[in-house]
Amino acid sequence: MLNPTSRWSPTDYAKNAAFVPELGKAVVELLAPKAGERILDLGCGDGVLTEALVAAGAEVVGVDASSEMVAAAKARGLDARVMDGQALAFDGEFDAVFSNAALHWMLDPPAVARGVFRALKPGGRFVGEQGGAGNIAKLRGALREVLTEHGYPVPAEDPQWYASPDEFRAVYGGAGFADVEAWLIDRPTPLPVGAAAWYRTFRAGFLDAARVPEAEIDAVVAEAEARAEPLLRQPDGNWIADYVRLRFTMRKPD
Repeated sequence: MLNPTSRWSPTDYAKNAAFVPELGKAVVELLAPKAGERILDLGCGDGVLTEALVAAGAEVVGVDASSEMVAAAKARGLDARVMDGQALAFDGEFDAVFSNAALHWMLDPPAVARGVFRALKPGGRFVGEQGGAGNIAKLRGALREVLTEHGYPVPAEDPQWYASPDEFRAVYGGAGFADVEAWLIDRPTPLPVGAAAWYRTFRAGFLDAARVPEAEIDAVVAEAEARAEPLLRQPDGNWIADYVRLRFTMRKPD
């Protein structure tokens, strides 16, 4: 579920963020979709992982807040719909809900949890992964430092929910889920196109919120990349992002 207030380009996403669905394949394996199951892909993006669920024989509905990304998913022939993950419009329809790299964009986690619970059939499962506590702290810190030094009105908080396992379990247990398991995974992730392209793809909304004029964005992200370089660029010249993921499983009681 991409932040509806951000600017998302399916072309840029495919070019600069292909690692997101590639690394999400392990979450698909954890879900273990079965032929004939009806599955909701919460935050389907451009539909790359939705296709993997369909290939397993499941009937899949993908939802995302970005109309551009939903259009890209529909172009793949998928059942994709523009919908806010904080206001899901389903009631007892799904055997499973799947989500990859999406929940951290949704800033009302209890509303998301209630909607997923309502969308599932009794006994249904929710499996997924999101950014966890400490996620991309170095990348975020470098950009925030540059914006602050140049006097941009930087938002007090980044517009993501990077939860700890305890925080996550409290939210979803509070919504009625049973057997809620959540754990952090340190995942240093290669950035094949460097940090500047990452900032443009994943922090467009943050740059908007900081009121950075379009004409100045290239200079800002280049400076942030230079700030992050000693921390994240490897001796061989490759960039590694300091990703931390929170992976989870749970079920709706029978």
